[in-house]
Amino acid sequence: MIVTPSQIDVTFMALADPTRRAILARLARGELGVVELAEPFAMSQPAISKHLKVLERAGLVSRSRDAQRRPVKFEPARLEATMQWLDEFQRNLSARYARLDTLLEEMKAAESRKPRRRSRHGTRDGR
Repeated sequence: MIVTPSQIDVTFMALADPTRRAILARLARGELGVVELAEPFAMSQPAISKHLKVLERAGLVSRSRDAQRRPVKFEPARLEATMQWLDEFQRNLSARYARLDTLLEEMKAAESRKPRRRSRHGTRDGR
């Protein structure tokens, strides 16, 4: 799954809230109903439902209907795709830092090969 920049934005926005991260952590162990999800939180079922809507828009959870119960299920594909994007971002960043390190080493080596000038006081470079 390839994620677009707007999907990444929505995913990070959804993950920015500690309650939503806690909900995902609970759902990672298995699907739960909204009432069950609300139990450990000091908030109403409608407030939990608002959090679930954000997670659902981000593609991180899905809801279905099972008779009277509305189970909520963790959908790992979007999170996995976002993690792949982060891994690629980190690889690109590491490659840039490696190129910068190489350039700095080359500059240091070139600087050390330069002849030092004598100052008017008879010392090299004023040292």
